[in-house]
Amino acid sequence: MSIRHGLLALLSRGPRYGYQLRVEFEASTGATWPLNIGQVYTTLSRMERDGLVEPGESDEQGRVVYTVTAAGRAETARWFSTPVVQSDRPRDELVIKLAMAVAAKEVDVAEVIRRQRTATMRALQQLTRAKQAVTGGAGQRLVLDSMIFQAEAEQRWLDHCEAVLKEER
Repeated sequence: MSIRHGLLALLSRGPRYGYQLRVEFEASTGATWPLNIGQVYTTLSRMERDGLVEPGESDEQGRVVYTVTAAGRAETARWFSTPVVQSDRPRDELVIKLAMAVAAKEVDVAEVIRRQRTATMRALQQLTRAKQAVTGGAGQRLVLDSMIFQAEAEQRWLDHCEAVLKEER
């Protein structure tokens, strides 16, 4: 997900200033995707340049409140209505790492898989604990569920990698 679209979605609910957007973005993602405040303001500047948001008056504390424009609402609607295709997702570093480990003669691929399995299991346990502690709404729970499902899928894929490598021997 682009930060741009996430911020537009939050602004669609009403005017916000940068720090509010940062806090609400992190809360919406279950704090699994922390944002740097500079990243928020840089994105807001670009969206202003592109006509997607407009700054309003500063509040009593000097914070500029941003509002989504009609073009911003249209961009948000387009984003929500367009499915995410596999080719739009970044490359998976683990897949590349294992492919390169197999190609490299001096690498113990089984050890690479073992270490990854341990790290993924640790992450899965942390995510499960985090899910049990969720006090927010369905959005936080869905983000954590997705991360749990991805970790479980990664464990299954690592099992598959081991099986394929054993067949190759």
